[in-house]
Amino acid sequence: MQRNASRDTIVALSSGQLPSGVAVVRLSGPKVRDAIISIANSLPAPRIARFGSLRLADGSLLDQGLTLFFPAPNSFTGEDCGEFQVHGGRATVDVLLRTICAIPGCRLALAGEFSRRAFEHGKMDLLAVEATADIVTAETEAQRRFAVQNGTGAHAALYADWRNRLIRSRAFIEAELDFSDEGDVPGSVSDQVWQEISELCRDVEVHSLGYGKAEMLRDGFDIVLIGAPNSGKSSLLNALARRDVAIVTAEPGTTRDLVEVVLDIDGLKVRVTDTAGIRETQGLVEQLGIERARSRAGKAGLVLVLEDMTAPLPIGSLAAPESWKIGTKADLLGRRRQPAGYDFIVSCVSGEGLAELLEAISRKAKDAAPTMGEVLPWRLRHVELLAECRRHMETALSGREAGLELRSEELRLAANALGRISGAVDVEDLLDVIFGQFCIGK
Repeated sequence: MQRNASRDTIVALSSGQLPSGVAVVRLSGPKVRDAIISIANSLPAPRIARFGSLRLADGSLLDQGLTLFFPAPNSFTGEDCGEFQVHGGRATVDVLLRTICAIPGCRLALAGEFSRRAFEHGKMDLLAVEATADIVTAETEAQRRFAVQNGTGAHAALYADWRNRLIRSRAFIEAELDFSDEGDVPGSVSDQVWQEISELCRDVEVHSLGYGKAEMLRDGFDIVLIGAPNSGKSSLLNALARRDVAIVTAEPGTTRDLVEVVLDIDGLKVRVTDTAGIRETQGLVEQLGIERARSRAGKAGLVLVLEDMTAPLPIGSLAAPESWKIGTKADLLGRRRQPAGYDFIVSCVSGEGLAELLEAISRKAKDAAPTMGEVLPWRLRHVELLAECRRHMETALSGREAGLELRSEELRLAANALGRISGAVDVEDLLDVIFGQFCIGK
């Protein structure tokens, strides 16, 4: 994004897909007042919605709607901002946008440009920006709560505290270097400094390990269905999804590739993957499917190993972190006693055991998810910068022969890595990537 483009007044539809009951068109920049006066005849009182006629450049009526004005600096972007709330027809919104863009200095906004201006004017740091993007894209209640929590500033406060500790430690070291002969500088502060840096390094490492929980919440708790052909994997997938996702037939080897469905279970995103039936086979395509099934099981949060209780077939050992053995086709057992050795017994025909299995899956997913108030790094960018920070601290701790000057420089680099997480130091090379992930109008 070119720097002089920030002088433009930007406009975009901010309320989502058309047609809709109401459409919100948002503006930001130095020409907002002119645009509002041109279309709404006069400027409404700040932050008070005013209903009235909205007119085109030739004076003809465009629509009846609400107009709002948010003067700088008390606005989302820190610039003059405005909103028109009109009926959400495509033609209405199209002519309104074209009318505004016809005003010199006004143009359509780029993806994430409103949020980028908020960042550039100090209204948001990068952590708040990313949390806002996650709120917009949240698919489940748990994702929404986590995103809202991430926008409260707890992460920024934690990283700022760590960064200040690094800066303070570096100041003590440089004071010892420069003023060791002065009486007001404590003698040999290095031992105290390196003890604190060692503790901080451990804190950063423990904090970084929490990324797995945040990643699970965003991408979904991963469940893989494994079993011999005709063990009921596809039927269970369809039963959990409450729709026909996978093809179910009596012919062995029907499923030859991965079939994935995303579920919302008690507000948590859960991904369930059906796989090829595991058996000895000469078919190349089926062999590839079986290899993928075993590989996928090794990466899952939970593997459900399905077995047809009327004709059980072993599938051998699995390299899976955790697995439950599921006995299927309970409805076909008739009066026969249900066999032992299963964690759950289900029937996709009668529904027997499905509620209990779903409840157990819900508990397992909740245990793997972050708890309310838990401060975790939630993007790979954060983890990479935390790792960079830790590497510099470890280099400083292990570099006794390097001299205090070089060790102090490592602490400076560690502090800069923390600063880049929130945007406290230069992150210009990251901005296009971060804000390019936003929708237009935000």
